Amino acid sequence: MKSSVSQVFPRLTLFTEENFRGRRFVWRGNVGLRNLDRLYDDIESLRFFATNNNQTLVLFSRPNFQGSFRVFRGTRNIRDLDDIIGGSDPDSLIISSSRLTLAQIREIRRTRTLPRGFRTI
Repeated sequence: MKSSVSQVFPRLTLFTEENFRGRRFVWRGNVGLRNLDRLYDDIESLRFFATNNNQTLVLFSRPNFQGSFRVFRGTRNIRDLDDIIGGSDPDSLIISSSRLTLAQIREIRRTRTLPRGFRTI
């Protein structure tokens, strides 16, 4: 009998120290993390693994998907998150299995609500 393992992508690994060290936390699929400080105290680096270049990571400078944002598409490894968004560290983020347009991201920021099919943490 053959067994199979189902993988969900994209996959985001958050680290409590720079250079992918310290405690790590893994998220998969369509997820929005509203307040990184409340969840993890301090995230210093991350790895975003995407199976295609449309999968999107959005970092926001304030909690609840507010403030300035920076968009990444496809696989990214960020060794140091300090000052990554115009001099600010990320306070919330979204990972998406499909391409999020700038218009969709601005709508999320305006309404603080993620599209259908996303988990909000």
